[in-house]
Amino acid sequence: MVFALGPRASAAGYRLAAFERTGSTNTEAIEHARAGERGPMWFVTSEQTAGRGRRQRAWIAPRGNLAASILEVMDVAPAVAATLGFAAGLAEEAALEKVSFEAALRLGEGRPRYALKWPNDVLASGKKLVGIGLEAEAVGGGLAVVVGIGTNVVAAPEGTPTPAVSLAALGVQISAEELFMALSDAWVEFRGIWDNGRGFAEIRRLWLERAAGLGEKVAIHTGTMTLEGVFDTIDDTGCLIVRTAEGRLVPVAAGEVFFGPVASVGAA
Repeated sequence: MVFALGPRASAAGYRLAAFERTGSTNTEAIEHARAGERGPMWFVTSEQTAGRGRRQRAWIAPRGNLAASILEVMDVAPAVAATLGFAAGLAEEAALEKVSFEAALRLGEGRPRYALKWPNDVLASGKKLVGIGLEAEAVGGGLAVVVGIGTNVVAAPEGTPTPAVSLAALGVQISAEELFMALSDAWVEFRGIWDNGRGFAEIRRLWLERAAGLGEKVAIHTGTMTLEGVFDTIDDTGCLIVRTAEGRLVPVAAGEVFFGPVASVGAA
C-alpha cells in the first residue's frame, strides 16, 4: 500500500509529498515553504531518521511508524498558530478511533482508550502513542505553519519521560498508510473548525472532553521550576491552568506534564 490522501482531503485541495525515507518531514515542509510552497500540503514517510520533538529530543520513526507534517501558510499571529496543535490532537484522536474500530470489536473492554495530553500528545491507555510538534516561520505572504505528527504504529521508543506504546502492542493491526489516510480526512474537519483561530472556543471544548488528567493531580516541569497542583482547565489561549493547594489559578504556557502518583512526589 502506498501513501494517499483521504477522499475528503483530496476534495479540499490538499496535496501530498510522500517519501520512502527522510530525515524529517517537518524539515521537508519548512524547506518547501522557504522555496515558495504555500500549501496546504502533507509531507509523509514511514521511516524518519532525524526528526525533532519538543525540547529538541530525537523524534525517530523506524520503518512502519508514521511521521506526517502538514504545511499551511496563513495570516495569523504566532500565538494563534500555536493553538492549532489542539486541533491536530483532535484530528489524530478521531483518525485513531476510526482505524481502531475492528480492534474495538475484537478486544471489547480491552480496547485502547485514547486521550489528549496537554499540550500536544495523544495517550493510549495512559502511555504516549503520538507526539505532535509545531514550527512556524515568516515567509512571503504570511506565516508558514508546520504541524508534525508522529505515531507509534509498529514500535515505540524506550526510556522516554512518559512511557510509550505502539498501536501494534495495543492489538491494533493497521499500517501507517491506512492511518495517514484517515488522519488527512480528519484534519480537514478539525482545521475547518479551528478556522485560523476563530473557532478555538469549540476546539477547546472538544479537547477538554478528551483531556487526560483533567481534575487530577499534576506536576509541570517548566525547565526552571516544578509547579504542582490540580489540572483545572485550559484557557482561551491554550495555557494549562493549575489550581495550587492555596487555591491560586496559575497559567502555564509550556512544560513537561506528569499526572497522578508521579505528580504527587514532584515528578522525580
